[in-house]
Amino acid sequence: MKTYDIHAHCIPAPLLDVLRLEGPRLGIELRDDGKGEYAVIRDRVRLQPFNPILSDLDARIGAMDANGVDVQALSGWIDLTAYALDPEAGAEYSRRFNEIITAEAGRHPDRLTPLGTIPLQDPRRAAEELDFAVRDLGMAGVQIATTVDGTDLDRAGLDPFWEAAEGLGCLVVLHPCDPLPGVDLSRNFLDNMVGRPAESTIAVAHLLFGGALERYTGLVICVVHGGGFIPYQMGRMQRGFDAVPRLAAQNMSTPPSELARRLYYDTVLHDPAPLAFLVEHMGADHVVMGTDYPFPMGDPTPVDTVNAIPGLSDEQRQLILGGNVARLLEGMAG
Repeated sequence: MKTYDIHAHCIPAPLLDVLRLEGPRLGIELRDDGKGEYAVIRDRVRLQPFNPILSDLDARIGAMDANGVDVQALSGWIDLTAYALDPEAGAEYSRRFNEIITAEAGRHPDRLTPLGTIPLQDPRRAAEELDFAVRDLGMAGVQIATTVDGTDLDRAGLDPFWEAAEGLGCLVVLHPCDPLPGVDLSRNFLDNMVGRPAESTIAVAHLLFGGALERYTGLVICVVHGGGFIPYQMGRMQRGFDAVPRLAAQNMSTPPSELARRLYYDTVLHDPAPLAFLVEHMGADHVVMGTDYPFPMGDPTPVDTVNAIPGLSDEQRQLILGGNVARLLEGMAG
């Protein structure tokens, strides 16, 4: 059985070439301040300098070989999702991005499967691009951010996108971006260690209590970083649903504990004890291996991480290492 890494990032070099030529017209300007090249989106969103290893395909394959990863789902760097672009420019950017990352994965088709991006700032265009990405380009699905340029997922009018994703049965990887704006997390690396899982927690809570997961029962959503704090605070959410339904259950009738078990969760938690809790409460059939390659907060030895989870049966271990993702890919309608 093949092992699958569901959570990894890249910036294909051809994408940067396109942005250098066409980015200013779309609203993405590449600059260099002597410390590295970086992007500015619509003159208001400045990104960190690009990490060159995100574009190094040989280093990626070498890391996969060294760490026992047979197939990697190739997602873009979440900061380059670019929901701040105007809808038309966002649609054009997404199309170019998806074509480029598909070609990048095509250089090692037995090792890489691409996940696209979509112009979620325009849900109709997002649904159209998702259909093109899956049906025409053969992508496994898409990566989306936890907000749409600051708008919560339950307030962004995303029903056209959710409907399309459900119909295709494709993967939707939910990844934090710009965690908790307005909260000062600049000290002690808290923006990453705390802000990112908190950002995911809020986004999933909006999907749960906003009703999207009840309306679209066939969605295949994977939440990175072990689901943020969702699995470990589900008792509190369930208590709110039961004890204060006039507030917590306005948009749903299905208990959040049941809805949360429809989601998938990656293994990037860096500790076998919470991973064992995750498996126990969400099911081994809904936990998938991830690395967050190539970032420092990623897991460089993902297979060892899964093998270290206490109490797993061989069947559960095989599901987490790759069986779940293989099953999901086989079940896609594209």
